[in-house]
Amino acid sequence: MTNYSLNSEWELKKLILDIGKRIWTRGYVAANDGNISVRISDNEILTTPTGVSKGFMTQEMIIKMSIDGKVISQSKKFRPSSEVKMHIEVYQQRQDIKAVIHAHPPYCTSFAVAGIPLDKCVLPEAVLTLGAVPIASYGTPSTMEIPDSIKSHIQNSDAVLLANHGALTLGVDLINAYHRMETLEHTAHITYLSIGLGNVNMIPSKEVDKLMTLREQMNIPGRINICATDGSCQHDNSQGAASGISQAQIEQITRSVIEKLRKQS
Repeated sequence: MTNYSLNSEWELKKLILDIGKRIWTRGYVAANDGNISVRISDNEILTTPTGVSKGFMTQEMIIKMSIDGKVISQSKKFRPSSEVKMHIEVYQQRQDIKAVIHAHPPYCTSFAVAGIPLDKCVLPEAVLTLGAVPIASYGTPSTMEIPDSIKSHIQNSDAVLLANHGALTLGVDLINAYHRMETLEHTAHITYLSIGLGNVNMIPSKEVDKLMTLREQMNIPGRINICATDGSCQHDNSQGAASGISQAQIEQITRSVIEKLRKQS
């Protein structure tokens, strides 16, 4: 049996409400968008309901489900989101993951809509905790297309952009998953502004190697991808260092985006 948090279900429900209010207040979700879940045992999760703003949830709205998608307990007024399938896919694939957050942060989602992965090493904190963030192919919401699209990515990354949809972050607990969402959106915002300024300086590969050594020393949990100088990607499960990335790739993207902006102005 996995050693789960000693927090009671009541405490975890309260934390879900707190994080729901945070992502709503920060503009990571609009209206009734997004969903949050936490694993409470090998076979059970708590998850947010459909049709409710994440800024206005109450504890009785939170639903307990089995890992195979069956409702264990819920208020008669509320039912789980159809996108809980995506969360369940994560828990089934990754025993180490205890919490999942799905949201639509504006800058992350802009990159997802533009088809540009956040896979360049630009901020040390993002390299340490997120690595190279891929984009999963587009899937119709509420169907199995989205769970299927993230399968290969979640094996090697704790953050994924969803094409034309939003972002998904995974964590060893709810706070960990939420912090990854914050870091992801912050990185997307900084990258967007840098592209607008016309230049994005990459962290040199030698310095990325140092960060990966530091990541191992700090015993940072989770799995990340780091793009190498040849454009390929290496997987890191907190077990060692990885290489740097291609300056030419980001320069090409920067030139392309700037040219498109000029044509539109």
